[in-house]
Amino acid sequence: MTSRHAAPNAAASNRSRAMIFAGITLVLLLATLVVAHGADGWSEDAAPVAAASRPTPAPSLSSPPSPDAEQVAEDARNKALTDRLKTLDTGGATLSVAVLDLSDGRTAQYNVASDLTYDTASIVKIDILAALLLQAQDDGRVLTEREKSYAVPMIVDSDNTAADALWETIGGSDGLDAANARLGLTATTAGTGPLWGLTQTTAADQLTLLSEVFGNTSELTAASQDYIRGLMGRTADGQDWGVSAAGDPTGLKNGWLERSVTSLWDITSIGEVTIGGHPCLLAVLSKDNAGMDAGISLVEKASEETAAVMEG
Repeated sequence: MTSRHAAPNAAASNRSRAMIFAGITLVLLLATLVVAHGADGWSEDAAPVAAASRPTPAPSLSSPPSPDAEQVAEDARNKALTDRLKTLDTGGATLSVAVLDLSDGRTAQYNVASDLTYDTASIVKIDILAALLLQAQDDGRVLTEREKSYAVPMIVDSDNTAADALWETIGGSDGLDAANARLGLTATTAGTGPLWGLTQTTAADQLTLLSEVFGNTSELTAASQDYIRGLMGRTADGQDWGVSAAGDPTGLKNGWLERSVTSLWDITSIGEVTIGGHPCLLAVLSKDNAGMDAGISLVEKASEETAAVMEG
């Protein structure tokens, strides 16, 4: 009896041990898979993912975006320029500056706002010539010899009689406003009647005008751009002050105007200058200067400080 029952008992015992072993194996396998799944999903080899190798969780949709690097740099330049220009003794004058590096697109500005405008004085003569050239382009023609006879002294010598003649030719304030709409000047309003020198503008708008003259993309044809640039490069002796203090000028136009009511001076200057080896467009506007010399000094100091920021 004992021998006949021994084999079945042994077989049963073997089956029990096999079931226990299989159960243990299954438990271990499940435990491994659970650890491998974790919070990051299944790994290809079902192995645990080390904490150091887990990907960084995606930012919450409510998290603010990281600041744009270019905007941060521009803000830093604006602050640096503001810090420098606030230390200048303005003598009660108001000052505004805008600059653009044509080689890399860097900009800086100070005290620029669309509702803070300045009399252009004679820098509007660049605008008048641009309007004249746009009209000639529309007519499919070049400037007449008569128009050139006015354009040259208007820009090179800042001749007011020549400006009067071309102001009338372009249609006065209506003609200038129409041209500026095409050129992208959004905060400039032409002077009324014959008062072209009292055209209201901002440093930012003057930078836009300069970009139309010196930039690669413009409403002006290449021939029209070259014509204005050529005249701006021939500034008469004694009129080569202003933004030229920032660097070697390749094109320049200045304005100066004593207001009859207050006896205070508008001093304005725009042009293309070389700063740190880069071609830069620079506009410096000022008003309520105690005198012409004081205004020129202020504009030139502002130009120098702007150059220091752009080179820094």
